Amino acid sequence: MENNSQPLVSIIILNYNAGQLLLDCVNSIKKSNYSNFEIIIVDNISNDQSHRKCKSKFPEVKLIENKENLGYCEGNNVGIRNAAGKFIVIMNPDTEVSPSWLHELIIAYEKQGEGIFQPKILSLNEKNILQSTGNMIHIFGFGFSRDLGIIDSNEHDSIEQIGYAAGTCFFTSAEVFKKVGLFDPFIFLYHDDLDFCWRAAQMGIKSYYVPEAKIFHVKSYNLKWSSKKFYWLERNRKYCILTHYSKTTYSKMRSQLFLSEIIIWLTYFAKGFLLAKIKADLDISQNKNKIKKRYVELENKKLIEDTKLIETFPNSVFISEYISRNWSSVIFNKLISKLSIGAKGNILKS
Repeated sequence: MENNSQPLVSIIILNYNAGQLLLDCVNSIKKSNYSNFEIIIVDNISNDQSHRKCKSKFPEVKLIENKENLGYCEGNNVGIRNAAGKFIVIMNPDTEVSPSWLHELIIAYEKQGEGIFQPKILSLNEKNILQSTGNMIHIFGFGFSRDLGIIDSNEHDSIEQIGYAAGTCFFTSAEVFKKVGLFDPFIFLYHDDLDFCWRAAQMGIKSYYVPEAKIFHVKSYNLKWSSKKFYWLERNRKYCILTHYSKTTYSKMRSQLFLSEIIIWLTYFAKGFLLAKIKADLDISQNKNKIKKRYVELENKKLIEDTKLIETFPNSVFISEYISRNWSSVIFNKLISKLSIGAKGNILKS
């Protein structure tokens, strides 16, 4: 859709067997009150033909069919490389948007300047239930969605800085991707958004939450809460810690990291995902050389000291009843919070 008075926005939707959700997503985007956008669907070899059905129904959509499943990171990178827009949106296929979503994100960019922006994310099935009012980074590398599972009361009613923008739907400029780089293919999926926005923050590029931009999301339509998902989350959490912190920072929190590791092992055992934890740790160990190389790359790009970012990290990991109500999650958070305070103290006092 062309409108020369508005900058072009490239909306990239990575698809993998999303079925009708993909068609509903594109249909909702077409009802946006911002008109100058292109939709790029990148398909990771879906076998449900959803990508081709979508192209048939919406012929103006640009369809790219990968020859293999490249994962979330490299799959989206394919779309970014083929994007023509001044601005880029990364969006999940299991989302639907409100008419003003894109207009509000553009306004936020104009107000705040260069940055990465996420909308208010609500449940598609329960439209008054929040899924994210901004994502946050914990000092031990955990990422979590603020206010997940809570009834929307408009508590966060203005644009504000957050830890990182959710990959469910985030908006930035093509220029930011040029500066920060693309998604890290090693991560494959999960924590991809955390990694990208953490890298951006280290270069002085902040992430923001935009409450007036609203989208609706089906939570984890693909892997849901599985052993495979826990594996990717844990593997990539450790990868981010090892590549984003300087050796000085890491050494100052080494004892707390060791104790947190014991707690994480016990938690994975309690939840029945011990094999996922073992596999994640083995994978990190087997990729030490790759991790060392990435560490050097990020240290050379870093403009903002670790301490400046760590000051903004929350001590607690928000765990909603939407996900877990059991005792192990409560104990986990209390212990991790205490260790977080100790780690911050060691890092920030000197």
